[in-house]
This record gives sequence, structure tokens and C-alpha cells, in this order.
Amino acid sequence: METALLNVRIIFQKNEAVTDGIGNHKNQWTDYYSCHATVSGESGSEKNVAANTLYDSDLAFTVRYCKALKDADSTKFRVVFNGELYNITFIDHMNYKNKCLKFRCRKVRR
Repeated sequence: METALLNVRIIFQKNEAVTDGIGNHKNQWTDYYSCHATVSGESGSEKNVAANTLYDSDLAFTVRYCKALKDADSTKFRVVFNGELYNITFIDHMNYKNKCLKFRCRKVRR
């Protein structure tokens, strides 16, 4: 993997249950890990639902393999890139050579 291609900074957030001051449990996204990545494959699609045009943006982030992300799960992690949130849809371990990880993501609609 060429390190010159890792030209953008992304943040991985983890979904955790936290307890407030009176003991209530709630889910909260907290920053977990930050690293440089390669962004590729922006392919979008439009669809019409109930007279609204919805645009889905798909990206793939490729990062170097690290111990912090080796057990990443698509249900407990998400990516922050340029202030936008992306849900992870698929994690590719790139033939399990422990050199890089590819995260396929879809932009979160707010």
C-alpha cells in the first residue's frame, strides 16, 4: 500500500452505552480512532420516495491495518469524513494479509 495515497483524515466513532448522572443508560457515539485513509468509489443513486428525491452516496475508505480496527463491526462503528457521517455497510479485510482494511460506507441522511 502506498502511503502517499492516504491523504484524508477520518474518524471512527463507536456506539457505546453510557450512564448519566441518575443512572439512565443511553446509546452515544464517541470518537474511537482517527487515521489517514484513501477515499474511493463515490457512486450515488437517486430514488423517488413519496414525492421526495433521495440521494444515496457510497464511499469506500481504505486504511492501514491496525489492532484498533481489526475487530471493527459494521453495527457498532461509523465514519466521520469532512463533517459528514457514514454508516459502514461492509468491511473488506483484503485477503486477510493484515496490510489494509477497506470500509464500504453509505452517507447518513439527517
